[in-house]
Amino acid sequence: MTDFEQLKRVASQVRRDIVRMVHARQSGHPGGSLGCADLMTLLYFDHLRINAPEFDMNGIGEDVFFLSNGHISPVFYSVLAHRGYFPVSELATFRAIESRLQGHPTTHEGLPGVRISSGSLGQGLSAGIGAANAKKLNRDRHLVYVLMGDGEQQEGQIWEAAMYAGSRKTDNLIALIDYNHKQIDGPVDEVMPLGDLRAKYEAFGWKVYETDGNQMDKLSEQLENCRNEAFKGFPQLILMKTEMGQGVDFMMGTHKWHGIAPNDEQLKNALSQLEETLGDY
Repeated sequence: MTDFEQLKRVASQVRRDIVRMVHARQSGHPGGSLGCADLMTLLYFDHLRINAPEFDMNGIGEDVFFLSNGHISPVFYSVLAHRGYFPVSELATFRAIESRLQGHPTTHEGLPGVRISSGSLGQGLSAGIGAANAKKLNRDRHLVYVLMGDGEQQEGQIWEAAMYAGSRKTDNLIALIDYNHKQIDGPVDEVMPLGDLRAKYEAFGWKVYETDGNQMDKLSEQLENCRNEAFKGFPQLILMKTEMGQGVDFMMGTHKWHGIAPNDEQLKNALSQLEETLGDY
């Protein structure tokens, strides 16, 4: 049985890591990272069938995850470190020159857990489809997961990939959209409205679900449902409704914390709202 209280404790530490990393370098993207901390904790500590100590780029014999909206690298790095892919102490090097933990994930430095460079928005779904096809060729019954942003849905490549996956019945693929309705320049509906995302993906042959991305029990139930529905002839998408800046009250409800760092006073305020549960790096 899933221990949600323990997972919430992990997520609290992940959120502490996020604001500390971004503050230390005075650069990075805290808003979306905080909003996705519950999902990433749930995936890596409960749901994904992975083998962190024996990471390899091919991912044969395990589930694989691709972060398409690579600017939320702080949450990705924190979860990978606490899951054992690399030392937690390395989080202190976030965005430093020659660090493996760049602002957007890269592969040239060989960081365990990272299979593609990401952050050029719109590309992760295509990479995930390629990996899903490779698993089928290898008769590997594990799944491929891709996380995208909602503003990222404005990229044309997303829709080519969505058409392909639906028409080819890529049924070992589970995509998620961080549906917080905010992007760097403002509300998504003001920058470029997305219309009915559910109807659009369904029109391309996807099975689509909606859930609260900041309620672990609801999100866990939906992820498990997707696993049970895999290999039935259709790709799956979870529209995951989140709050940008979740867990830090002054960062919530606005797009302004998409890509700015807290100052010393703001960091102190943020940390006062987040329990230290695994020990700060």
